[in-house]
Amino acid sequence: MFESFSTRIQGALQSLRGEVRLTPDHIEAALREIRLALLEADVNFKVVSAFIDRVRDRAMDQAVLKSLSPAQQVTKVVRDELLALFGDAEGGLRKDAPTPRVILLLGLQGSGKTTTSGKLGKWLTRQGRHPLMVSTDVRRPAAIEQLAVLGTKADIRVYSPETMDPVARAAGALAEAKAKGFDTVIVDTAGRLHIDDDLMNELQAIKDAVRPTDLLYVADAMTGNDAIKSAGEFNRRIGVTGVVLTKLDGDARGGAALSVVSVVGVPIAFVGSGERLEDLELFHPDRIVSRLLGMGDVLSLIEKAEQAIDQNDAEELEERLRKNQFTLDDFRNQLKTLKRMGPLESVLGMIPGLGNMKQLAENKPDEKQMGRIEAIISSMTAGERRDHTVINGSRRKRIAKGSGTTVEDVNRLLKQFTEMRRVLQMIGQGARPAAAVKGMRQPAMPQGGFAMPGKKRKKGGPWGLIKTR
Repeated sequence: MFESFSTRIQGALQSLRGEVRLTPDHIEAALREIRLALLEADVNFKVVSAFIDRVRDRAMDQAVLKSLSPAQQVTKVVRDELLALFGDAEGGLRKDAPTPRVILLLGLQGSGKTTTSGKLGKWLTRQGRHPLMVSTDVRRPAAIEQLAVLGTKADIRVYSPETMDPVARAAGALAEAKAKGFDTVIVDTAGRLHIDDDLMNELQAIKDAVRPTDLLYVADAMTGNDAIKSAGEFNRRIGVTGVVLTKLDGDARGGAALSVVSVVGVPIAFVGSGERLEDLELFHPDRIVSRLLGMGDVLSLIEKAEQAIDQNDAEELEERLRKNQFTLDDFRNQLKTLKRMGPLESVLGMIPGLGNMKQLAENKPDEKQMGRIEAIISSMTAGERRDHTVINGSRRKRIAKGSGTTVEDVNRLLKQFTEMRRVLQMIGQGARPAAAVKGMRQPAMPQGGFAMPGKKRKKGGPWGLIKTR
């Protein structure tokens, strides 16, 4: 999500950095690009107009125009106003709640409520809580079974009574939680349109029966402004305390995220960015804005790494690096760890300077390439993975055939692994990472310099020689 919007807004701000002094014309040109970026992202038109007016008023201030770094000042203004769009409320659930806490998930059909129930349950278990899930969606085929499968996968108890009365199922789950000591009840409701009075009345009856602390509207980020309009109606008729934006890893343009707080008047609580149960995160507006402006999101990257990396494994790997015992098995394990951190593009977007994947051009990492590397390593014997130097020509042919790749692919992997192992050895011995990488082998250069075609002929040869150190 946000890729197109992020590219355009970064381009607009980049155009200002080449100017020593900014004029109102420069500001207006950048604002036109930002306005188009917001509208193309399907942000609500009224929100866009108010945003541009606020940025213009602050950016046109003489203190900004005459400052020593006017472009940076304008970037700060844009950043502050983007943060204002998301509001100042923290993501997550309400701080104070009775026990057991009841969370009611609302939304349109197909928005991802059932999957979000499983993800939310998994998130709560990581916080040390003990949730109980229940489905009140008795109309959609296999909805109850889907939640049961997610509960088994996440190791979370699912309340499954025989009754098909939605209100009775929700009330029964609350009674079960009180009797069995569960501290949270997650109620998955049926998808409905706000114009369907019968279903909305049913939803109101469920709300009255369980008195939820949190009413989370689950919105599909792919639907843009339509999701926001529905969220507004749900808030008016039922009451919404927060929004969960799903499918942020898709081709969503970002309008829903940028409009929801201003239009609906409730904060974004969580965002879902993948199919795995672990792919639900607290919403941090400052981190999202940093990604939008190409500044990265180091804190989220650290959190993902902490979840994916086992501390004991990390210490063992560090010891192996110090002893120069890094093997292809270790390399494969690190690739698996990287995959556990989520989609590669999402991870790279958190690294400052790599937020815009287009900057990586044709050399950007590919999930399929990582899969091929794993296949090559897995096609080796245990002895070959422990000591890559035993892999001769015939072994390379066997590995290529077994992994469905070519001998050239195997050669390339072994060469890259050898270089990486040498760099890691230098770092393990105390060398600085930058110095270790700088010392990587470079292509051989002819003695005395290299020839530059097109230069005027000089003594000693047909080409002019550019001296090298």
